[in-house]
Amino acid sequence: MTGVRSAADQRTRRRFARRQWARRWGAWRWGLAGVLVAALVVGGGWLVLFSSVLAADEVTVTGTSYLTAQEVTDAADVPPGTPLARVDLGLVQRRVEALPAVASATVSRSWPHAVAVDVTERTAVAVLTVDGTVTGMDADGVLFRDYDRAPDDLPDVRTTGPTDRQVRREAASVVAALPSALARQVDHLEVSSIDQITLALRDGRTVLWGSAAESATKAQVLQVLLEREGAVYDVSVPAQPTIRS
Repeated sequence: MTGVRSAADQRTRRRFARRQWARRWGAWRWGLAGVLVAALVVGGGWLVLFSSVLAADEVTVTGTSYLTAQEVTDAADVPPGTPLARVDLGLVQRRVEALPAVASATVSRSWPHAVAVDVTERTAVAVLTVDGTVTGMDADGVLFRDYDRAPDDLPDVRTTGPTDRQVRREAASVVAALPSALARQVDHLEVSSIDQITLALRDGRTVLWGSAAESATKAQVLQVLLEREGAVYDVSVPAQPTIRS
């Protein structure tokens, strides 16, 4: 009987030891898992934020036609080797949008090694000659590109007074409000002031436009008036247009 009890006691002690070991291992296992997770987080953070493994070594550019990709890349000025996660996308965007020809830019990270820049360029609605250079102007009056000669499909803006941003914006607003068929009939705009704008049509007729206010309505009225004989069309007050021979 003593031998039987001794064997049973041994089995009991072994089961107890296994349970103790299982409890200790469970505690150690979670502790070890925590250490491994912390190591992965620290290592991953270092890999992303400080190492050259995920460094920016390329700027990809889309959306350009007038500008070259190299001009945009130079403006972006992303230091080679900078960890991609640490590139200041807002700063890159502001640099690219400082280019006169850029209306807006979207900048993002393209893992693992590129900064992606998508550009929306300005669109010329008219040209203005500045110091002998024919320059394109967008709908906001921004001068942003030069031409060797004035394009046939863009009206010319001619000023007899100061050519500041407000004057350019008023003139550009008038052109932008014209339907394409009507815009093609305009040879040039004569701007004496922001409220004295005249359209000279390619067939010799003249349109007294006034200011850029109500330009969309003026354009609609003018399209109807041009079907009638006349030399001078006054739409400066669109509710009371006149035609003079």
